Amino acid sequence: MCNGIDDTELAILAQASKRLTLPPGTAMIEEGTPALSFFNVTSGTVKLFKSLPDGRRQITGFADVGHFLGLTTAKTYSFGAETVDTVQVCRFLRPQLETLLTDYPQFERRLLDEVTDELAEAQEQMLLLGRKTARERVASFLLNRMMPAAPSGQGKTEGRLVSLPMTRVDIADYLGLTIETVSRTISALRREQTITGTDNHGIRVLSVTRLRDLASGQDSR
Repeated sequence: MCNGIDDTELAILAQASKRLTLPPGTAMIEEGTPALSFFNVTSGTVKLFKSLPDGRRQITGFADVGHFLGLTTAKTYSFGAETVDTVQVCRFLRPQLETLLTDYPQFERRLLDEVTDELAEAQEQMLLLGRKTARERVASFLLNRMMPAAPSGQGKTEGRLVSLPMTRVDIADYLGLTIETVSRTISALRREQTITGTDNHGIRVLSVTRLRDLASGQDSR
């Protein structure tokens, strides 16, 4: 959000927001409550979900560094949000945000880009849930969670780490699968040497090409 603005504008942005550090499991946004705040994630991961009256819920996405939460023209939030790990955010109250958008058009353009990205992600999620197999869903998820290459390894595609701070239950919920299916699929990808585990129970991609082929349906193994 701060790209392309000068130091004076950065100071104004800082004054208009409040930095918060939230522990894992904190409810940031409750579905149906007044939409009074807007958040920019600066560290950590947040899970987004929709709930039914009987308590069932569907995880609809994960927001990482750089994502915006609470963008809406409605009076209430249409989703819930809960921290997965320790999360840092910048919080803007709605009147402050409206003033920023009026005084600094570049902020408005940045938020428009974010809304456009969210629509594209929603379309990808509909394809994932509606047409992809379990292997294709898991492969797509791992690709989307793959971390950028370190500066010293720019251009390198193999051996990339996957960020998975969420539980297998959350992954299964998001993908519309059972936790057993997610675990079996990840184990199969390990046996095929497409991915491997790391010392901290993370995942490293050994063959990005094969993972991409799986995610796009070009590898039917």
